[in-house]
Amino acid sequence: MASSRDELMARIESGSAVVGIIGLGYVGLPLAREFLKAGFAVKGFDIDPGKVEQLNRGESYIPHISSEFLKDHTRSGAFEATADFARLAEADAILICVPTPIDEHKIPDLSYVVETTRTIAKTLRAGQLVVLESTTYPGTTDEEMLPILEATGLRCGEEFFIGYSPEREDPGNPSFSTSTIPKVVSGMTEACRELANTLYGKVVVTTVPVSSTRVAEATKLLENIFRAVNIALVNELKVVFEKMGIDVWEVIEASKTKPFGYMPFYPSAGFGGHCIPVDPFYLVWKAHEFDANARFVQLAGEVNTMMPYYVVSQLARALGGQGKSVFGSKVLILGVTYKPDVADLRESVSLKLIEILMAEGAEVAYHDPYVPTLPPTRKYRFAMHSVDLTPETIAGYDAVLIATNHRSVDYSLLKQHAKLVVDTRNAMGVKGLAWENVVKA
Repeated sequence: MASSRDELMARIESGSAVVGIIGLGYVGLPLAREFLKAGFAVKGFDIDPGKVEQLNRGESYIPHISSEFLKDHTRSGAFEATADFARLAEADAILICVPTPIDEHKIPDLSYVVETTRTIAKTLRAGQLVVLESTTYPGTTDEEMLPILEATGLRCGEEFFIGYSPEREDPGNPSFSTSTIPKVVSGMTEACRELANTLYGKVVVTTVPVSSTRVAEATKLLENIFRAVNIALVNELKVVFEKMGIDVWEVIEASKTKPFGYMPFYPSAGFGGHCIPVDPFYLVWKAHEFDANARFVQLAGEVNTMMPYYVVSQLARALGGQGKSVFGSKVLILGVTYKPDVADLRESVSLKLIEILMAEGAEVAYHDPYVPTLPPTRKYRFAMHSVDLTPETIAGYDAVLIATNHRSVDYSLLKQHAKLVVDTRNAMGVKGLAWENVVKA
């Protein structure tokens, strides 16, 4: 009789395995697309009934996922979204793409991972592969997930299988997509790793198997800590150079002409997205368990966290030069997504800027071509709508604060009509203080 491992491997290799994906956001939905393109049947699971209904109508809510593609695959029956988690039993491979945020004290919140694992355990059967894709600290897969799933009485590595393969999504990146980014893959046992590696090998350009789930978990953290530390460095240099009367953007442009030993990073009002503001704190927290202090990593987080306050202080200083204060001033935030040219608001520093400015008594509005209305988030509940960016609108504000530099915005309007522009992204392309109404921050 064939083993559970052999039967599952045969289904994966033949393309007859059913892939279940839990969490249909910026990670889960692109992953579903790749498995559908490879000919697999996909069941998508999400707790949001609105998302489920929209997807089953063939309507995408993520810009780079085609609605036409979804319609084709929902009509054929290859793709189905559901909020009925009892149907996880239908899936041969279950991929977990749920949030792993931090709380207000910078402590990891694994509640989504743990509750999802408990839900999977209710229907877990022999011959299933469970893979976590969510970013987390080393030890999550074997310390949190394994005990829950083995409490069913099934044996990992023999009857069911567990892997970890961190997502590497970069929304809006024109050069790389889910299928063209190498995929780090690991498993609790050799059989687990082989199954996960074979599965992902069907949909990505190359897989990178590693020796353990802890190595894979640490790999994801290193990638994002590298970025967080360098962003903090350039943000700190921005503050130092500003005091010296030096434009950090001009320094960066000159430095990046060096063909070796240098990689450009760019300052901003802080950091955003689902990775950089969160992931470093996962390692800082876990390190304490081993009597270790990730001081360098923690310092980088502190520098980046303080940047919105620095930007507001620069705005206050610029307004003061015009005989005004933040209190009572009308401020227009330009760009509320966490990065240019995407509709992604996750951990956007713009939302923090709005909160700080409102607390200081400013009258705040925003313009963003990708976000007509600010939806509620885990932290914020702003009942705001994007205002039109017209000469009359711009002239009606005491200051325009550029937080995200979308390419579709006509920045020449700001030069002509804004009383004051505070530019955190070098969107105006100004060296030093060439324009009287533009201030770098």
